[in-house]
Amino acid sequence: MSNINNEDERTQPTINTNDDFRKFGKKMVDLIADYHENVPNMPVLPDVKPGYLAKLLPDEAPKEPEPWESICEDFKKAIVPGITPWNSPNFHAYFPTANSYAAVMGGMLADTIGCVGFTWIASPACTELEMLTMDWLAKMFDLPDVFQHAAEGHGGGVIQGSASESTLVAILAAKHRKLSQYGHDEDFGSKLIAYTSKQSHSSVEKDVRLAGTKLRLLETDERFRLRGDELKRAIEEDKAKGLIPFFVCASAGTTNVCAFDALDEISAVSGEEGLWMHVDAAYAGAAMICPEYRYLMKGIENTDSLVVSCNKWLMVNFPCAAMFVRDSLDLINLFDINPLYLKHDYEQEIPDFRHWQIPLGRRFRSLKLWMVLKSYGVKGLQENIRRQIQQAQLFEGMIRDDVRFEVVNDVLMGLVCFRLIGDNTLNDKLNRRVNEARKIHMTPAYVNDQFVLRFVIASRLTENKDVKFAWDEIKNHADILLKNEHNKQRINE
Repeated sequence: MSNINNEDERTQPTINTNDDFRKFGKKMVDLIADYHENVPNMPVLPDVKPGYLAKLLPDEAPKEPEPWESICEDFKKAIVPGITPWNSPNFHAYFPTANSYAAVMGGMLADTIGCVGFTWIASPACTELEMLTMDWLAKMFDLPDVFQHAAEGHGGGVIQGSASESTLVAILAAKHRKLSQYGHDEDFGSKLIAYTSKQSHSSVEKDVRLAGTKLRLLETDERFRLRGDELKRAIEEDKAKGLIPFFVCASAGTTNVCAFDALDEISAVSGEEGLWMHVDAAYAGAAMICPEYRYLMKGIENTDSLVVSCNKWLMVNFPCAAMFVRDSLDLINLFDINPLYLKHDYEQEIPDFRHWQIPLGRRFRSLKLWMVLKSYGVKGLQENIRRQIQQAQLFEGMIRDDVRFEVVNDVLMGLVCFRLIGDNTLNDKLNRRVNEARKIHMTPAYVNDQFVLRFVIASRLTENKDVKFAWDEIKNHADILLKNEHNKQRINE
């Protein structure tokens, strides 16, 4: 007779009981703390080649459970060497990826509960804490009441997986709304056209492609901002061609240079033309918690939707994109597929967030946000943003004091775009030298056909001394590069 149901003879996992978890969980906390403690000492770029991990780990899963100590050793030996430490004080490549112990613990609790909060009844706390924390954020950002669940109307906030996903949701909802207005003839979709600036994030172009509509990339002004008159001109041209404008994505902090589109002008044109206006404020939108920076967002109160990635500047580990909508019925009318097994008795009284997003399932992400907001408070989050902006301004001042360099953007947030005065090849060489040395890490961008270097204050661990260290590293490489270029020129002469 088979013994498959004999509990005593079943293979037991390494961690199986509550006592096991208490014992090894404490070691895991130590492992996490040790990692964070060592981040400042880690190489800012891993020194590995593609395929490195296959040489360090077996090509098949183990047949039997392995000891917890062995698993941890494999993590240290094989995984850590291949990690790019985004939270290193010497990492200046991308906009921040937030990390805090409060968020880590919130994530642990969410994983412990393990709910899939697609409906209110699936876990009431999952839905209601998300509504509460989204309203907290709306008030912190000084958004109009229309973007709060607690206010009258159908507006409010929802946590999406990313800013890119939020933009896709907005585009699909805008398309559906326009289809409802015009009817569903088969040629209609091919006439729809969306707008964004040439400085917008590449995800906008990807999302428009997924939505099956057209996209027009618009020119910006001398400060890299999309203006209302440019949008109006493009709309008039496209309407004359028989196209149907339906959507515009404006940016509050572009990826290349952290420029702020003229949201007030764009919202005025959008209102006149009946376009859905979405604001991508993934990085810089968090600065709205500081009253002194809200002037940059003038006009955001008139948008149909906006997104702020709490996982960039608000200490919440990825993913946590806070999307706010003026009228959730635009989303619900698109996404509401309601089989019997998902129905419950309170559907008319409380949101089911599965109707606000593309996937059905959703994690208890608001736990991370809630724990961060309670642990830091508004004041602590404001201090982090203000400190990083001051550090960017410190770096800007160093650049401006060296006549060989120029600053390309308005340094309004934590990003400084700069370049050696010279051609693109020279700046490409400088970028490569700096990154290959692996002491700091930056990423470049093309801005109006100029190759520029982007320096972001990306870590909550960054101090003024780290900014000065980065500048010394860049300056030293520039010294060597310019000397080499000068010697080449003399030889050629």
